[in-house]
Amino acid sequence: MKKNFTLSQKVLLLILSCIVFTIVFSFFFLHFLYKDLYLKSIRESVIYQGERTASHYHYGTLSKEIIEKIHWYNIVSEYEIIVVDNLDELSTYFPYKVDYKALVNQHDRKQLEQGKYVMKEGYVKEFEREIIGAVFPIMGETGLIGFVYIYVPLAALQEVFQGSLPILILTGSLFFLLLVLVVNRIRQSLFQPLTEIQQFSQEVSKGNYSSRLPVRGNDEIGQLARAFNKMSSSLEEQDIRKKEFLSNVVHELRTPLTYISGYAQALKQQIYSSPEEAQQYLNTIDKETDRLKKLIHDLVDLDHLQETMYMLNKEPIAVAQLLLDTLQLFDIHIGEKKLRTEVNFQEDLIIDGDSKRIQQVMYNVIDNAIKYSCEGGLLGIHLTAENNEMVLQVTNQGIGIQEADLERIGERFFRTDKARSRATGGTGLGLSIVKEIIRLHGGTFSIRSETPEETAVTIRLPLLADPAV
Repeated sequence: MKKNFTLSQKVLLLILSCIVFTIVFSFFFLHFLYKDLYLKSIRESVIYQGERTASHYHYGTLSKEIIEKIHWYNIVSEYEIIVVDNLDELSTYFPYKVDYKALVNQHDRKQLEQGKYVMKEGYVKEFEREIIGAVFPIMGETGLIGFVYIYVPLAALQEVFQGSLPILILTGSLFFLLLVLVVNRIRQSLFQPLTEIQQFSQEVSKGNYSSRLPVRGNDEIGQLARAFNKMSSSLEEQDIRKKEFLSNVVHELRTPLTYISGYAQALKQQIYSSPEEAQQYLNTIDKETDRLKKLIHDLVDLDHLQETMYMLNKEPIAVAQLLLDTLQLFDIHIGEKKLRTEVNFQEDLIIDGDSKRIQQVMYNVIDNAIKYSCEGGLLGIHLTAENNEMVLQVTNQGIGIQEADLERIGERFFRTDKARSRATGGTGLGLSIVKEIIRLHGGTFSIRSETPEETAVTIRLPLLADPAV
């Protein structure tokens, strides 16, 4: 079964891997210094000293004076120097084997007879360490007259770095201390915020959207904390809206159901004084039933419009004619309220849209404007073009809208008349449907109330591009 590591475990493994890598690298680096630099310098020094020692002889014989001079040099130098007349004597002065082999073999003899030196490196059991040495021929006027063997026992690795060992220990300690501080800083800056985010997520999953994460910086963790806070704030707002929506649905359903149930019981128990009163009860039941049907219809319609797969039946629409046809439906209502109308149509405007849905938008906006107009007020309807857009503006004089309510216009069940006066009717879903239809057409909806008595609704929709252009 595959083991899943936590993030903290992964980071810990990464840090430990870095430490192991550092230690291994340090080992190989020290080994490199020992093998390539230290040994190389010893070889070069042996060759230099050997050639220099052999060059001291400039006469025909290996005199006692020259041998004594070489022996003196042996005492004052760090090298071991042996001078012999022939190779057979060399085993007397150096009776050891190098790497368990004789010091000089037949191949070495031939090379020495040619006047070339021979390097000898290896382990000497009696010294319990490696040596680097070389046998140098001493050439006289008549030929080969003797040999110089110079060698030096190699110091062990710890001996080579004995002088720098305190520095290495101090540097290593400082490095370890720095590493501990870095790891602790990483733990505090990374794991603590992640733990807080985990606890925060658990609170959100329980429905607690009021908590917020502390933002400690602008790095990725800080940006993540901001994103979580924004998400929590959005969820909190949605939760408030959801509760308000449910409360509104219950209220909107309870009121007509209460009327229907009450008057139905009154009719059932014959609690009325005349046939006219009974008929009035029946009319009220019929009216409240229509309200329920309209509420359900609007809810289904709004939900249908908000589906991602919803498709509009688009076609070219002569907006002015459609608007005029819609306005004629309200002639009786306009007359009942004695409204003055101010109409301005630009007749050549064509848009690409769903004619039934666009008429639904026009009907709803004009219906609201008439409904909330005062008697004898001015109703303005203006249709113009601006920046390749159709602009429909509907204004009225009557009940104004407070500034705090303007941003919430179009929310489900939101109505500016908080008491939900049954005189104006409606379900509070009309403008929600209007905004969805406009959104699906790629347009915008805005509403403003410049004075306490005047309200203006503006709808912008893209015009159909002229094929000739």
